Amino acid sequence: MITIEDFKKIEIVVGKILSVEKIPETDKLLKLAVDLGLKKFSEENFSPERSAGLNVLGNERDVRTIVSGISLYFPDCTVLIGKKCMFVANLETRVIRGIESQGMILAVSTPKGGFSLLSPNDEIPVGTRAK
Repeated sequence: MITIEDFKKIEIVVGKILSVEKIPETDKLLKLAVDLGLKKFSEENFSPERSAGLNVLGNERDVRTIVSGISLYFPDCTVLIGKKCMFVANLETRVIRGIESQGMILAVSTPKGGFSLLSPNDEIPVGTRAK
């Protein structure tokens, strides 16, 4: 069991899948590029060198690489492009098959093979945090 304080530490965010590719020589793994909304900058983590990636409002998109073992559920993985799903954004990075995974997509499955990605309603914007 975890405490409510531990659970509150998990940052669950609406993200949009920008691209998907099957990881060669694996049955299950997909490499996702995911937009998690606008990055939040403080004076400590903002630098002039980063300005090349900023839009006119001074905002930068938080695009992450996420490796996920969901390929068996999506024979045509391109159907995931443009889909909004829920992601854990503050998970420690992990190298999987030489690729740094910077988060986790949330899904549910059943013993009989049922599977669903956790997705918000269409009107919920990318970058929205769970409360």
